Amino acid sequence: MPRPAQPQPPLTSLQQGRAEYLSYLAVERGSSPATVEAYGRDIDGYLAFLASLGVCAPDEVSRDHIVGYLASLAEAGLAPASIEQHMAAVKGFHRFLVREGLTENHPTAQMGLPKVPDRLPDVLTIEQVDQLLSQPFPEGPVGLRDRAILEVLYGCGLRVSELTGLDLARLELDQGLLRVFGKGSKERLVPVSGMAELALEAYLEQGRGLLRTKNGRPQDPSAVFLNVRGGRITRQAVHGLVARYGRQVGLEDLHPHTLRHSFATHMLAGGADLRALQDMLGHSDIATTQIYTHVDRTHIREEYLAAHPRAGLRGRGESR
Repeated sequence: MPRPAQPQPPLTSLQQGRAEYLSYLAVERGSSPATVEAYGRDIDGYLAFLASLGVCAPDEVSRDHIVGYLASLAEAGLAPASIEQHMAAVKGFHRFLVREGLTENHPTAQMGLPKVPDRLPDVLTIEQVDQLLSQPFPEGPVGLRDRAILEVLYGCGLRVSELTGLDLARLELDQGLLRVFGKGSKERLVPVSGMAELALEAYLEQGRGLLRTKNGRPQDPSAVFLNVRGGRITRQAVHGLVARYGRQVGLEDLHPHTLRHSFATHMLAGGADLRALQDMLGHSDIATTQIYTHVDRTHIREEYLAAHPRAGLRGRGESR
């Protein structure tokens, strides 16, 4: 006979608080599933540390426990930026517990985030970008797709998740705009022009229809960027192709986010307005679902055309 299922131990009050906090992030804050999952992992590690000390309730947590947790992360070899992320999750968790009346104890109230050494993100020079995007691409639909992916990542400053999530119905190429979903499923308009627009149009007209299953139809008819079987291309595949094309021109360990950083840096160097650039990037401190009710579309597009180094290349007759 099969053994009867063993009863699960009851959740501690900290574990119950964790479940409510993650629900709050997902439902009320509108955080993406990836963000909620990341916060859950960080808080799980924190609660495991507290449990090892016999701490199971919010009222029992002291400032010394928080300091000890930070020390354990450092001893485990985590980078300062990773420790900062863990601490942000812990502070948000305790702030939530107090606000919801689950405890009056706020052990992180007067604690700042750990100091993270200043480190500029990796950025390509304009010459390196030209090397990357001017290299020969394979003939056929995959080459057209890969060129479009690289051009759009750099030309529009998209996150890789935003690129893979692009749908045909959300392209407004007649207006030179892409409608993308950023962090927290927040929608924004992003200008696309110049070489990025040319490459995207070439892929849509000549390449995308050839990426399909044996029955002649794509697996995901809504997706802009497809794999060779007609399914929506994955973030892992985009990371792989960016690294591969980078290696071919001597750029080792190239990441999609490096192209986003390069976009922002080159835009600012070209004279873009900082506020308009933040809107294009969808930064969380100013981007909201109503962002385009008070930022004029034409203003954003003019900033883009005036500042982006590849936005004016459409009429120069470059070979494709």
